[in-house]
Amino acid sequence: MESLLSAVIVLLLVSFSCFTSSEATINNGNITIKWDIMSWKPDGYDALVTAYNYQKHRSIPPPGWKMSWRWTKKEVIRSMVGAKPTARGDCSMFKRNIPRSCLRKPTVIDSLPGVPYTQQIANCCRGGVLKPGSESSFLISVGRAGNSLKTVRLPANFMFTAPKQQYVCGPTKNVRPTMFMTPDTKRTTSAFMTWKIVCLFNKAT
Repeated sequence: MESLLSAVIVLLLVSFSCFTSSEATINNGNITIKWDIMSWKPDGYDALVTAYNYQKHRSIPPPGWKMSWRWTKKEVIRSMVGAKPTARGDCSMFKRNIPRSCLRKPTVIDSLPGVPYTQQIANCCRGGVLKPGSESSFLISVGRAGNSLKTVRLPANFMFTAPKQQYVCGPTKNVRPTMFMTPDTKRTTSAFMTWKIVCLFNKAT
């Protein structure tokens, strides 16, 4: 129930996020990934991860994008909404509440259209298709990560792959926290921390 409540909150926030055309202009010509820490858990956090396609004439076609990274501590993926890891890895050290993935280098993919409503958030579940000017989001609950600004660590070595397209991603950067408009549009709120990764198209494959 807690994870479902978190997903609903993020759905409301992201539906009213301050994503402007001016930002798209500044970042024209790349795939930009934002990792927004939205809430803290006893041993980690919930984050909203969004990939923006700022390329004017290049879509991500079926079967869609894949995103991977390397954890820099001993993090695990507790749960996900709107996307899923491709493999679980060795989670034998957990006797209960088995994580979705214990891999140090997880790979995640977008959920397919038609997944249960409880497994959706805004801008998810298109099977990885990402048209110019659009975005794709998922909620990830990270465990064994620390639960404060001083103890969390940035994921590293991001990779963004797409059918017949090769991208090169830059380093993960700590940037100004993303601002969101509340559902009543009367005030703004912000992520606790935001990390940003820019991936440039390299060549067709």
